[in-house]
Amino acid sequence: MKYQVGDDILVLLSNEEGKVIEIIDDKVVLIEVRGVKFPAYMDQIDFPYFKRFTEKKAAEKKAPPKIFIDQVPKEKPQPAKVRIADGVWLSLLPKFAIDDFNDEVVELLKIYLMNHTEKPYHFTYQQQFMGDTNFELVSEIQPFHDFYIHDINFASVNDSLSFAVDFSLLNPEKKKAAHFETSLKIKPKQIFQKIEALKDKNLPTIPYLLFEHYPDKIEEDKFELSALAAKGFKIYDASKGRQHLPPARSVVDLHIEKLSNDWKHLSNFEILTIQLNEFEKQMDLAIAHYQPSIIMIHGVGVGKLKDEIHEILKAKREVKNFFNKYDPRFGYGATEIFFQF
Repeated sequence: MKYQVGDDILVLLSNEEGKVIEIIDDKVVLIEVRGVKFPAYMDQIDFPYFKRFTEKKAAEKKAPPKIFIDQVPKEKPQPAKVRIADGVWLSLLPKFAIDDFNDEVVELLKIYLMNHTEKPYHFTYQQQFMGDTNFELVSEIQPFHDFYIHDINFASVNDSLSFAVDFSLLNPEKKKAAHFETSLKIKPKQIFQKIEALKDKNLPTIPYLLFEHYPDKIEEDKFELSALAAKGFKIYDASKGRQHLPPARSVVDLHIEKLSNDWKHLSNFEILTIQLNEFEKQMDLAIAHYQPSIIMIHGVGVGKLKDEIHEILKAKREVKNFFNKYDPRFGYGATEIFFQF
């Protein structure tokens, strides 16, 4: 390996010096230049010793003339480095390795949150597999900073890899939203294609835009209700209705033994009715809480419950799509439902 952690390096493009702080793989290292950390290919950097040696020789060859204090010109202000504000990104950095057949394969995905805006944010990050949270982090990110979050085993991208991040302004603004939640689901085929494109174009990361501009507060229409209140009508704040609802569940088991202790005397029609009522109840809670998805476990059996659920889902405008595919936890006995709001 040409470089080691702690080595001084020179960025060839900008002629700036820095240090190696992490060896990512045999082509990419993580470097730090003037307090900023970012990945770089090894052919984009070099050791600074030749530059230092030539500068020293040039200085020795031509000694500068003596300059008196009244001859020193005033230093001109340097123009500020241009920083492009293009939004907040989730970035995936593949870490490559060589397998037993001497082929280059991806071993890990290093996950970064990149804030390319002028505002600092508080954020809650969740990474999920098959709808279940695998990693969660609550932290803050400053303007024009990259934040390393964690690593993901690349073999896990087949397990319905998804991300959810809830942002809020670190310095709240009156006209800006109290928080902004965004999610990202990555299909295995998509990530494989992006890795091939990354290698072809010699790019260091795979970026996904989470948002370009933090959203404004949505102004709600207000109605004058004081006259109704004066006449004795009770006025309720509908915006606080969700505070009194039970929490939504991400996985719901509709097997009758999970829903009733006294079910053996029930007819098939009565059992199906109880199951569909629970299905409708959990669907309504998920929609009320703006949950992105839910899994309904209906079992295999003769397929009557599954068929009834699928017919109901086709008519619900909040349902974006649904899938009844093999899941290592439930086999073919569950349907995953995704919502649109």
